[in-house]
Amino acid sequence: MTKADTIFKANIQKIMTEGVFSENARPQYQSGGQANSKYITGAFTTYDLEQKEFPITTLRPIPIKNAIREIFWIYQDQSNDLALLNDKYKVRYWNEWEVDNSGTIGQRYGAVVRKHDIIRKILKQLEENPWNRRNIISLWDYEAFDESEGLLPCAFQSMYDVRKIEGDIYLDATLTQRSNDMLVSHHINAMQYVALQMMIAKHFGWKVGKFFYFVNNLHIYDNQFKQAEELLQREATTCQPYLKLNVPDGTNFFDIRPEDFELLDYEPVQPQLKFDLAI
Repeated sequence: MTKADTIFKANIQKIMTEGVFSENARPQYQSGGQANSKYITGAFTTYDLEQKEFPITTLRPIPIKNAIREIFWIYQDQSNDLALLNDKYKVRYWNEWEVDNSGTIGQRYGAVVRKHDIIRKILKQLEENPWNRRNIISLWDYEAFDESEGLLPCAFQSMYDVRKIEGDIYLDATLTQRSNDMLVSHHINAMQYVALQMMIAKHFGWKVGKFFYFVNNLHIYDNQFKQAEELLQREATTCQPYLKLNVPDGTNFFDIRPEDFELLDYEPVQPQLKFDLAI
């Protein structure tokens, strides 16, 4: 059992036994009806990527390829355009959040990255002084929220710091989420931002260090309790999955492609579980 599997089971157990129920939550299920959840607050974990501690469970298959493609849409294309996401990356789950037949998710995610020129600024800061303590990506933009409807960002902030050990520079990253659908998207979101961390590290020829993951509201929806019990009963496989970025050190951030990523030694438990998404 991996570290991620152990943490996953512990969080499921904690939510199911100690969690409290939401009241009048925003989402609704695709099939109709109020999507309430059981949740805990303040969940924090640390993964040492250098030691191949990657935040991906083996208890069910995680669609890591689509997850990484979404990161390229947000941080390379810096886009909110659904046609681009559908056609270029073959990712369609964001279509459920289209705003007013606009073909976009509103002024969210990639639109905010582009508006503030965030990636160029982060790379410039790290190049000029890797030890600066201001490498923050924030997608929480009140002005953008006023400009259009749209889902407010869940994974809304990441921060980056370096450490030098015996001549090698390691890039650490922290991801902060306001809320997270534990069974569906926990490891998707975590691995997405590990991929982004790896892209920034490769840009400078650095090693990846630690990944810190904080979720303010970690929840399981009330139509997922059977799946939660199923996951608690599953025995993890003996694989030790890790993500590899197959490009030379110093490759420009914008020259990296989704197919450059490779998830190795990943043999998740089958079958896949089905979930009625909360929209």
